[in-house]
Parts: sequence; structure tokens; C-alpha cells
Amino acid sequence: MGRKYFGTDGIRGQVGQAPITPDFVMRLGYAAGAVLAAQAQGQGTGERPAVLIGKDTRISGYMLESAMEAGFAAAGVDVLLVGPMPTPAVAHLTRALRLQAGVVISASHNPFEDNGIKFFSGDGLKLPDEVELAIETQLDQPWQCKPSVQLGKARRMSDAAGRYIEFCKSTFPFEQNLRGMKIVVDCAHGATYHIAPHVLHELGADVVSIGTAPNGLNINLECGSTHPDGLQAAVLQHRADVGIAFDGDGDRLVMVDEHGRLYDGDQLLYVIAKYRQATGQMRGGVVGTLMTNLALEHALERMDIPFLRARVGDRYVLELLNQQGWLLGGENSGHLLSLDRHTTGDGIVSALQVLSALKSSGSSLAEYSADLTLYPQVLINVRVAGHALQAEAVRRALQQAEQDLAGAGRILLRASGTEPVVRVMVEGQDPQRVQQWAERLAEVIRQAAA
Repeated sequence: MGRKYFGTDGIRGQVGQAPITPDFVMRLGYAAGAVLAAQAQGQGTGERPAVLIGKDTRISGYMLESAMEAGFAAAGVDVLLVGPMPTPAVAHLTRALRLQAGVVISASHNPFEDNGIKFFSGDGLKLPDEVELAIETQLDQPWQCKPSVQLGKARRMSDAAGRYIEFCKSTFPFEQNLRGMKIVVDCAHGATYHIAPHVLHELGADVVSIGTAPNGLNINLECGSTHPDGLQAAVLQHRADVGIAFDGDGDRLVMVDEHGRLYDGDQLLYVIAKYRQATGQMRGGVVGTLMTNLALEHALERMDIPFLRARVGDRYVLELLNQQGWLLGGENSGHLLSLDRHTTGDGIVSALQVLSALKSSGSSLAEYSADLTLYPQVLINVRVAGHALQAEAVRRALQQAEQDLAGAGRILLRASGTEPVVRVMVEGQDPQRVQQWAERLAEVIRQAAA
């Protein structure tokens, strides 16, 4: 049975259009609350379920937060409100406070016009498919507000930011500090704006902060991990040792070296894996995705580190890590997982692991990653529905491209799980052929959807 509303990363869309409307979000809160209440009753605890709601800095977060709170309260579920908070912070706090679930109101790296809802279970993990299906089933049922005596209560949690800052610091080796490092951090005017600079400063770094003035409309706007030009310029301007950029909800990152060069998730994953291997901390192998650069796979092979590819999406990376009993994985988008540090992808925690490797080795980011050279990879996002991939013209073009690049490259065509976009990825050793095939495939897909 397929999911009607939930995609690979919760429910997401444009605000004001179904399903991201106040009435739907209130019904979603009620449905999720009803499922949680039934689980609590089945466990026989006799306690009222409680959930935590966090959000990023989008202006629509106020409206959707109120709707979600009302739905939970109507279902008899208590609510803790933490305001703007990174997605991984909600996962951590939900687990630390022994709550039944955590909710994040965010559309991650999308523009402010979009928003979304994603859930974490009480153990800080994305909800299992069966629970999401139970919530969707409940959504289709008639709903009725609980009697007043059974309504849930809501309260603000004033120390959430401080708790999460301390958690992030706890993932950095106690015997290390960041003194002597000048770091530019770009928070994308998003949920890390009041977290990341404090973490880095309290660990001893000289911090230059940009993207820390959210106004509800500027999240991810020409800043953050999806628009790192400003970070690159700032690193050069301030003569910093390194730059770090997060996305709007803080679960992914990119970094910049002292020369202003950009490093994606594949390169950062390599740095972490290399350091763990060198210090005896590597357990098992590394999980990437179908989008992971082939050069990373080859580099890990040279270090005798096993590597496997999962479907695109951090939930699938996590599933494969758990199946293998491994700890380290991620996507080239900068969504990295270190299961001995956190239950979910965390941009701040991942950045601290890279900084720990650099500090311990006495190397710069450029020096430490010098033995990894990524193969040319072109990614084009075509704004069409995913069914365009079924067109015969697309199939023929793909077959021609694969024959031409046989043995010297990879091609991946996939529909996004969070927006109406088809992603065209072509990778290979010849930059010109890679670019030509990416553009040709993208054009064929556009014509097929017309």
C-alpha cells in the first residue's frame, strides 16, 4: 500500500495549496495524535502522550505550528513548543525528553513559499512506514474533539536551544578545542541561526556569522548550503581557515577551504571516513546513494573500506546502515549520518567531525582531502512531473547515453520525492561528454513532458 501524503521526507508543498493548509495540518495533528494515543493505550502506561513541535524560520511556520498544536490538543495529546530549532535538534530533544514523537515544520532547503511537516518517533528516528500509513488511514476517518477534561495542554520550552548546544558540543572530543581556527558560518537565515555560532564559539573558534538575521522570507535566499557563493567570498574576505554553510533546517552542510573552494557531502564524508580509519574508529563500511560520486567509492576501496549505495534519501541510507550494522553514510547534498553521534543527519555535528579531523591532524581542509579528486558530475533539475521518465523518447536517449559512456561514466534519472522535479545526473571522466549528455537528456525530458 502506497503513501498518499508522505514522501521520502515527510509532507511538503507550497503554503496555501493542498496539503500545506491550516485545516489539513490541524487534521494531520489530530490524526497523528490519535495514532499516538492508541499506541500509548496499547502499551498500558496510562499517561497522556506528549509531542514536541519545532520549526524553521519561515513566516508560515507560525500559522502551521498553531494548526498542528490545535490538532494534537483536540486528540488529547500534550505539546511542547520550542520555536525555531534545527531538525536534528527536534530528534535529539524528543529522545532526551522521552516523548512519544517530535514534529518539524520545515521545507528544508526549499524557498520560503514552501513548507512541510516531518515526524520523528520517540527514539529520534524518522517514523516507520507503517506508522505513516496508520496516520494517513486516520486522516480519512471522521474526527471529533475530545471532551474538555481530556484535551491536551501546550507549553513553551525555554531552554531547548541551550540543551541542544550542549549536545552538539558533547559530540566533539573533550580533549580538543577550536582555538586558533577562524571559521565563517552561514546559517541560511534558518533554524541554526541561534545555535551554530554559539557551538563554534564555545569550543574556542573565532567565528564570523552570516545568514543569521531571519525575517520569515529570506530563508535559503541566496545563502546557505544551496547558495554558497556568499560563504566563499566571506572566507576569502576574512582570511578564515574554513567556512561552513547549513540549509534552512540544519540537517545538511557544505564547507569551504581557506582558498574559497567548495566541498560537498561526498568530500566531507571522505574526510570523516579517512580520519576514523586513521584513528581506529571505523566500524564496518560507508553507505552512499545512487548520486554518490564514483571517485569516493574508488577512494574508499583503496583504504579497504566497504561501500554500498542506497536509494536517494537519508531514510534509505539509514535503513541500509542499520541492515549492515555500520555507522557512517550520507549524500552528496551534505546530509551525513554518523549513528554513533546522532540518530539522524545533523549539519552541526557533521561539521564538528570534519573540524576534529583537521584539528587533530594539523591539516587544512584542502590538504586533508587532497587525495580525493571527484569525477566531473553534472546535475540538472528539470521542473516536470516524474511520469515524463516513462516516455519512449527518454528511454531511447538514456540507452544511447549509456552506450556512449559505457565503462567511463554513470547516468541517473530520478523523480524527486519532495517536489515536482526530475533530476538528471551524468558523471564520467570526460567533462565535455558529461555536460553534453546531461543537457541532451534534460531537453528530451522537457519535450516529453510538454
